[in-house]
Amino acid sequence: MALATRTDRRPSFARTVWDSTVGKKTVMAVSGLIMLLYLVVHMIGNLKIFFGAGEFNHYAHWLRTVGEPFMHYEWTLWLVRVVLVVAVVAHATSAYQLSRRDIRARPSKYVHKKARTSYATRTMRWGGVILGLFIVWHILDLTTGTVHTGFQPGHPYQNVVDTFSTWYGNVIYIVAMLALGLHVRHGFWSAAQTLGVGSRTRDRVLKTVADVLALLLTAGFIAVPVGVMTGVVS
Repeated sequence: MALATRTDRRPSFARTVWDSTVGKKTVMAVSGLIMLLYLVVHMIGNLKIFFGAGEFNHYAHWLRTVGEPFMHYEWTLWLVRVVLVVAVVAHATSAYQLSRRDIRARPSKYVHKKARTSYATRTMRWGGVILGLFIVWHILDLTTGTVHTGFQPGHPYQNVVDTFSTWYGNVIYIVAMLALGLHVRHGFWSAAQTLGVGSRTRDRVLKTVADVLALLLTAGFIAVPVGVMTGVVS
């Protein structure tokens, strides 16, 4: 008599965490904070454009030599890119799956024709879509130059000025940064609640920090196209 083989295996701890709602929300929170840290650093670097072409181009070159000679040319930059890609994919995937899970959990369809989703939910959902599309455009515009007809490899200052000298370049960027501000405002608050940082005594402080971060990031990023449009950067 042959012995029956046991084929069912217990899922790994990582899979169990990922499959849970709390786990997905935690992934969203952590990946969101990683991207937020990058955005703060990226905004500060972008503002160097107001110090002239030499300063900005030198900064862009420095990004590719960080860690030398231990790290090879551009290795650190590519490491950052890989971390960001993983964070973006994890954030988007968990957000989508949580949204689908929420829909399946509803006992019946809404009685009203329009779903009563909150303002924050709609902002996060559509803001995420806008930002996802913008990331693709931004890379094709200022990194690869695929959609940038006047792109000059190795001349980041000139490329930035050129792209913000067009009306569509400004519209796309400013709309995306406004969406970013709203996304950060609601996302930072949600992340704090998910990670257990929020409390009755800290809620007001956390909301203030979220508002300030959103305002500073939006203003800081939009300052660049405004600087080009007004001739401060040329």
